[in-house]
Amino acid sequence: MKYIGAHVSSSGGVELAPENAKAIGANAFAFFTRNQRRWTSSPLTKKSIQLFKERCAAYQISSDHILPHDSYLINLGHPEEEKLAQSRTAFLDEMQRCEQLGLRLLNFHPGSHLRQITTEACLERIADSINKALEQTTGVTAVIENTAGQGSNLGFTFEQLGYILSRVEDKSRVGVCIDTCHTFTAGYDLITAYDETFDTFEKEVGFQYLRAIHLNDSKKPLGSKVDRHDSLGDGFIGMAFFKRFMKDERFNDLPIILETPDSSRWKEEIQLLRSFE
Repeated sequence: MKYIGAHVSSSGGVELAPENAKAIGANAFAFFTRNQRRWTSSPLTKKSIQLFKERCAAYQISSDHILPHDSYLINLGHPEEEKLAQSRTAFLDEMQRCEQLGLRLLNFHPGSHLRQITTEACLERIADSINKALEQTTGVTAVIENTAGQGSNLGFTFEQLGYILSRVEDKSRVGVCIDTCHTFTAGYDLITAYDETFDTFEKEVGFQYLRAIHLNDSKKPLGSKVDRHDSLGDGFIGMAFFKRFMKDERFNDLPIILETPDSSRWKEEIQLLRSFE
């Protein structure tokens, strides 16, 4: 079974995210547990935590299918020690918020070398950052999202993701999220090389580490390394891929999250995807 939702708003309190997911007919969702554009945010209140849990239970949305996303400011591979420490502190706070909410996953972009250190050195820093966060938390899996490779961002090849995973000490609490737009613009042809792409993923990462999907079309062409999402069927990936994806049992029982740009179409897109199963 596929669990499909979108990255819904939590503006006004995390307890509103389940409400927003229900409104679009979702049985999975993503959200921010705090303001993603600021380094610090007010702690979660007991009332917000209680209401969040109650609403998830009422709408029968399991924590296995909820994928919070960390702040865009965080760079776990930052080349400067002070800013790396700042990112690690913020990431730990994100993990702890997930603990409070009873959630099992935290999705994040791995990091960027900012053209100041080598790729390998940056990947090592990212893995070390994950290790430090896991040591100080329990029950939450760090879910690394592949990137488009824009700028100096890392994690755009399956080999880079595998490198990070190989250096994480607690393999039971680390995983990967595949973003289809990022995968395509990073250079993996999801249209004519569907099987080859996922064979490469199995070889370099392993489906045992797959924890989530961001399902997006792309405004930019194959290999462009530009991160611009499009509505399903409107971009360069095209609807044939999404039809094939929905019949692929390897992606069952994972949170499948739309980050398509037109939120008014999310309910329609969810219904469309379910029609492909």
